[in-house]
Amino acid sequence: MIAASGVSGAIGWSGSALTLPASCVFPTLWAFAPNRLIAALVTLAYFLSASRGLPVGAANFFGASMLMGIALWIAASLVFVSVYFVLWSSRSGWSRAVRYVVASALMSVPPLGILGWANPITAAGILFPGWGWWGLAAMVIGLMTMTTRLWPVFALFAMSVTTLASSASVADFPEGWRALDTRFSTTAASQTTGYEQQLATIRLVKAAVRSGANTIILPESALGIWTATTEALWARELKGSDVVVNGGAIVIDEDGYDNVMVQVSSDGGKPIYRQRMPVPVSMWHPWAAGGAKARFLENPITVLRDHQIAPLICYELLLVWPVLQSMLFDPQVLVATGNGWWTEGTNIVAIQTVSANAWAQLFNLPVFIAVNQPRGEL
Repeated sequence: MIAASGVSGAIGWSGSALTLPASCVFPTLWAFAPNRLIAALVTLAYFLSASRGLPVGAANFFGASMLMGIALWIAASLVFVSVYFVLWSSRSGWSRAVRYVVASALMSVPPLGILGWANPITAAGILFPGWGWWGLAAMVIGLMTMTTRLWPVFALFAMSVTTLASSASVADFPEGWRALDTRFSTTAASQTTGYEQQLATIRLVKAAVRSGANTIILPESALGIWTATTEALWARELKGSDVVVNGGAIVIDEDGYDNVMVQVSSDGGKPIYRQRMPVPVSMWHPWAAGGAKARFLENPITVLRDHQIAPLICYELLLVWPVLQSMLFDPQVLVATGNGWWTEGTNIVAIQTVSANAWAQLFNLPVFIAVNQPRGEL
C-alpha cells in the first residue's frame, strides 16, 4: 500500500494532464490502511513522491547541498502527514469519507493550506471539464467514494473520462493576447532585472506586437524592481502604441516587498495584483523582517485590458485556495506567471502548468501562462 501510494503520487504529479487523475488513488490507500501508522506512511509516500522535485529545486535556489533540499522536503511533508494521521479512522463507511474531506479541506485553506500541494481535487478539471462549481462538488463526492467500498465505481469512471479528455471544449481566447516565456538566468542572491535584460524583454514584446499581439503577459519578475525609472523606460518604449503589458515585478518598501503583476502601457504603469501566497521560507518568512508579504485573501481578481482576470503567481499554482477564491468572482480569463530559473532538473514548472490548465478547464476559462523557464527548457 505504501509503495502503491508512492506510485500514485509520482504518476499523478508527473507533469502530464492525462495522468493527474492517478492521484485519486491516494484516498483509497489512506482509507483502507490497516492501522494509523500505515496510513501515515501511505500519506508520506504520496506527498514525497508528488513533491519529489523539491530537494533539487531547493538546492538550486539556495545554492546549497542536496542535504538541505532533502531536509526542507521532509519538513514540508510533516504538516501534510500529521493532518491525515490525526484524522484517519479504523471505522469504515461514510464516516471515514467525511474525515478525508475534512483533512483535504484543512490542507486547502490557510494556515495549513500554505503547504497544501498535490491535492487530488485538482484533477476535477480533467474529469469534469466545464462543470465549474458543480464539477468541483462532483469531484469531492468522487474522492469521498474512493474511501469506501464503492471506490471501483469512481475509479472506472475516472479512467473512462480521462481517455476522452482530449475532446473537452476549448474556451474562447481574447483576440490579440499573448503569453511570452523567457529564459533569463538569475540566482537567489540576485533576482533583479538589469538594464540589458530589460531591453532584451522589450525586444521580445516588440516582436510579439509585430506579429499582431496587443496584450502581452510576461513572466514573474520580468520587470525586476518596479520603480519610477523602470516605469519611464517601458512607457517610452511603448509610446505611440495601444499595447498593454502585464509583467511580474517586486515593489519594495520599509517592511519588505510585494511580488506583483504590473500593468504598463504608453501612459505608464502600476501594480494591479499583489501575490497572496509567496513561497514559504525562500520568499515569505514572517519570523524575520525584509521578506515577501503574504496577502492571503486579498485582491483575488484584477482587470487587464477590460477583462476581469484571475491572477496566480508561481507558488499559488500549487495550492487550492487562491484559484478557488478567484473563481468566486467569475473571472473571464486565468493569467498565470512564474519564474522557474531554480527548477532545472525537476518537473515543477510542468506541474504548475498542468494545474493552471486543469483549473481553467474546470471553469471553461481561457488561460495564459508565462514562465521564465530554467536553462535548457525553452
